[in-house]
Amino acid sequence: MPVENIVTNNDLLIAKPLFPPWLYSFRTQAVIIAALAILFYCNTFGNESASDDVLVILRNEYVLEGVTGINNILTKDSYDSYYRQRNAVNPLSGGRYRPLSIITFAIEQQFLGAIPPGETDSVARVAPSFENISPYDKKLSHDMHVRHLVNVVLFALSMLILLYFLHYIVFPANSMLAFLAVLLFVIHPIHTEVVANVKSRDEILSLLFISLTFILAFKYRRSQKKWALWAALGAYFLAFLSKEYAITLLVLLPLSFYLFNNDPIKRCLLATVPYLAIAIVYIVIRLLVSYPLTDIVDNSIRNNAYAYATGSEATATKVATSLNYFRLLLFPHPLSSDYSYHSIPYKDFSHPLVWLSVLFHLLIVAGIIYFTKKRHPLAFALAFYLLNLLLVNNWLFNIGTTMGERLIYHASVGFAIVAAYLLYYGAGKIKPTALRLSVVSAFMLVILTLSAFKTIQRNTQWKNNFILSLNDLKVMPDSYFLNENMAIMYNNRSGHESTERDSIEDLHKAIGYINKLIQIDNRNEIGYVYKYLAYFKLKQSDSLISNLDKVRAINSSYPELWKMYFDAGVLFYKSARYREALNAWQTALQIKPDYANAQNAINILYSYGLVKK
Repeated sequence: MPVENIVTNNDLLIAKPLFPPWLYSFRTQAVIIAALAILFYCNTFGNESASDDVLVILRNEYVLEGVTGINNILTKDSYDSYYRQRNAVNPLSGGRYRPLSIITFAIEQQFLGAIPPGETDSVARVAPSFENISPYDKKLSHDMHVRHLVNVVLFALSMLILLYFLHYIVFPANSMLAFLAVLLFVIHPIHTEVVANVKSRDEILSLLFISLTFILAFKYRRSQKKWALWAALGAYFLAFLSKEYAITLLVLLPLSFYLFNNDPIKRCLLATVPYLAIAIVYIVIRLLVSYPLTDIVDNSIRNNAYAYATGSEATATKVATSLNYFRLLLFPHPLSSDYSYHSIPYKDFSHPLVWLSVLFHLLIVAGIIYFTKKRHPLAFALAFYLLNLLLVNNWLFNIGTTMGERLIYHASVGFAIVAAYLLYYGAGKIKPTALRLSVVSAFMLVILTLSAFKTIQRNTQWKNNFILSLNDLKVMPDSYFLNENMAIMYNNRSGHESTERDSIEDLHKAIGYINKLIQIDNRNEIGYVYKYLAYFKLKQSDSLISNLDKVRAINSSYPELWKMYFDAGVLFYKSARYREALNAWQTALQIKPDYANAQNAINILYSYGLVKK
């Protein structure tokens, strides 16, 4: 039975237990946490691929090779295979080096059936289609069910490790606070993107190894056993290989030593030196393996959500958007897989949300300072929230999007700790005990029910890209990426319909989304390229030319623009519209003077007298 009649310097304990004694047992808490993690996400087991699963898994030849591809995974940028197969350059400045989750995908593939190295190249090069068009595609899609299962198991395991960390290190005198924090984290619907989207396993592994690093670091601090130090450093390196959030431990570790081990500041800093060495090793490896950082500003809103914003607008919008994360943590509805341009309109410094965000985050800084002086665990919670937020809110560097629910996964640990603390001590104010238990039980039942409903429902929306994008467009109708996804998917689906009528209907639906895409951003040629492709399938030659002319006006060096004009000319030729065919082929020659096919086609027109010179 827990002893709670002692008053400590951080005021964590109160006079009497708030909950039944059996609930304070770590074993009992662990069973409940693991069960809830599995129950909340078991309906993802039947899901397919969605979002970046294609980029990281299904079209990654190193993953498809199984364990044979691990060497390439370790020695190349995380997106190297995808962009190399398409003769494209990774648009993300500095690239990405997060090999650990990708290695787990390769190991899974080995057990599920690795694709022979000689065939992975051809599979990886195939653009993802609406339907699985090859035996390999069908198998890869089916294999996603196993990957979803592994994701949920890893999520449950990471929650147990987080519970252990909070139970024995952060709240050793009051395990109920640890339990409540992890419980709130597990059931929070904002984490559906991380668990239901297999690609986001990097987030799960990152938090798992960060929690393990804390546990082992304190094991060494308190036992001075060398194995614990080496294990802590190993866990820390694996946290880096999962995702870059591990860098926050260079601040959080000395802070935790100071708060939970009562070490002097100097000793806390010295104890962090070995972890600094690991961080340097990772950075060196990343610089050698990944793409270099560049000062070139990406002016495409596809990779830079603030490309069209002025300097002050970009800053103001980033500040205001940071508050959106907190809003979603308080009330996770509605949720969306995408918050890209133009989902969140630009703001300036006259907008009240900007200054509300400034005030809110300054209060967090003040809270960190205040609670640190008191050696109070809330200092750790607030610092955990703010430091992880700083890595994803575009304040320090451009992350390629405005915001994302998966990106708040780590910071929400701090939120959950603070929420658990407020809940626990709020409950302590209710008298008498019988009324307290009734109120707290009713409150938790409501929270559990609402969270379960939202999470389980959201999991079904992550079934595949089509269902996800179609649903999220209701939430974010002005999202560039969601409209683009739907345009591409309807365009792809048109080629697999059983009737011409259905195919034509799909193409017109695609054009509808493309028009919305152009409405959102008419400064980018890609919308007009998509429109050209749809009208080409519809064999509407006039619409082809008008859209190609817009592409040419925006970007005259667009790849294979000359080939598109030539193909449009072929359609005119087949319709006996020879003058229009000539104009299209002449335009192709203007763009590419040595294009022999266009010159030969023009010669045929003249030689047969189909047009006059």
